[in-house]
This record gives sequence, structure tokens and C-alpha cells, in this order.
Amino acid sequence: MKKSIADIMAIRKEMQSQIILRDNVDAEKEIHIIVGMGTCGIAAGAREVFNALVDYVEENELKGVRVTRTGCMGDCKDEPMIEVHVPGKEKEIYKNVTANKAVEIIKKLAK
Repeated sequence: MKKSIADIMAIRKEMQSQIILRDNVDAEKEIHIIVGMGTCGIAAGAREVFNALVDYVEENELKGVRVTRTGCMGDCKDEPMIEVHVPGKEKEIYKNVTANKAVEIIKKLAK
């Protein structure tokens, strides 16, 4: 399927907003959420989890929250998985995360 210039520009605009979300924070003061996006994670729904998190951050204009992707997190049966880093706390890993569960997690973190 061929994409028009307008299609490509729309994709570029969407990806640019995600880059800004990832890079517009102070690493020592931020909440950092990492979504496992290996093939097993994607097959289990990690893309939807990632998109739900990014959309929530954008829609609620959350500052100090970074959402990024990584490859395989090593435990395929528990995908999708996210790793959450909150300054001053131990990292937490959530398993079998759905888009709805991801939004609930970020709501609790952003209080």
C-alpha cells in the first residue's frame, strides 16, 4: 500500500510528539515508564499499552513523565510488561499489562 505525502507527514507528526514526550524531562526527577516491545510483547499487546500511556501523558499534559520502549524484557509468558522507575524508589515491574491497566498505573503514579 502506497502512502501519500500527507500520510507520511501525519506519521511524522505523531512520532515527533512521542519523541518530545520522551525527551522533555529531567532524568533525575522524572517518572520513567519502559514498555517491553520485543516481538513477543508486541504480539501480546505491548503496542496498545505503549500508545495508551503516551496518549494519557499527552491528554493530561503530565510533566516529568517519560514513556519509552525497549526490546525483549526476557519473560515472554508475562508480556506485555512495563518497568516503572520513580525517583527515590525501587523499580517496579508489572506483568500481563493491558492498556486499561497501564492507564490505572500511570494515574496512581501521577498523583
